Amino acid sequence: MARSRENRKIKQHIMEEWTGKVFTSLCIVLLVVTIFSLVYFVATKGFSSFIKDGISIGEIFGGTQWKPEGEPPFYGALPFIIGSFSTSIMAAIIAAPLSICAALFMVEIMPKIGRKYLQPAIELLAGIPSVVYGFVGLSVIVPFYRDIFPGQGLGIAAGATVLSIMILPTMTSIATDALAALPPGLKEGSYALGATRWQTLARIVIPTTLPSLMTGVVLGMARAFGEALAVQMVIGNAPHIPRSLFESASTLTSAITLSMGNTVMGSPQNNVLWTLALILMLMTFVFVFIVRCLERRANR
Repeated sequence: MARSRENRKIKQHIMEEWTGKVFTSLCIVLLVVTIFSLVYFVATKGFSSFIKDGISIGEIFGGTQWKPEGEPPFYGALPFIIGSFSTSIMAAIIAAPLSICAALFMVEIMPKIGRKYLQPAIELLAGIPSVVYGFVGLSVIVPFYRDIFPGQGLGIAAGATVLSIMILPTMTSIATDALAALPPGLKEGSYALGATRWQTLARIVIPTTLPSLMTGVVLGMARAFGEALAVQMVIGNAPHIPRSLFESASTLTSAITLSMGNTVMGSPQNNVLWTLALILMLMTFVFVFIVRCLERRANR
């Protein structure tokens, strides 16, 4: 009896193990097929503008005029590319110091107050819909810039300000985890040598965790680069290269969301919009590659 029960338990254990392996394998296969199908679909649609419609790469990446319904049509996407990079880089420049300082406050300076009050407040920002950020930016930030600087207040500055608030929770969470994972022996050794708290933070803590901190910055930029609705509401959506931060501009996501529903599938304009989507996807891969490189550097 005892041996039969043991055999039954062993068979049940083997069956559960194989069931788990089959289930996880199917999930992995489904995930890989989905990712490759998505990449293949966007790539085939994106390359159609070059292969099928005969539009040159230089015209799309170097052209400054966006007139798809003109005679002749122009498909210059350079203003959108510059707008996307400008808003995401400026948003990262604004949010990076704030997120690092908030993480230092929560982990190193006043962890009890920071973890109890500041961290829940920052995490609350991550759950706010992007349309709310866009509406607040349109109601508060745009009039603020309009009263202080020349112009209508719409532009890269307003879009970058909204994006910096949106990516702040992501960057702060990653910076907090990086600082919390730092071995305490490094700080204790610095204090034992007579260094002050600020000297320890500036010369030991931040340089040691810099790759992980930069990972948070890159991930924040990746989210800012792909954001559509919030930026679309405050940037002005003008298809030209702005001469200042307070002139109306446009981004890749804004051009796609505003024009995709008004085009015919397979038309040259529709194919060019898919090319813009392909650029967004390739930039996502670049951001992921940069994050992987930073993670390898942090693990050394």
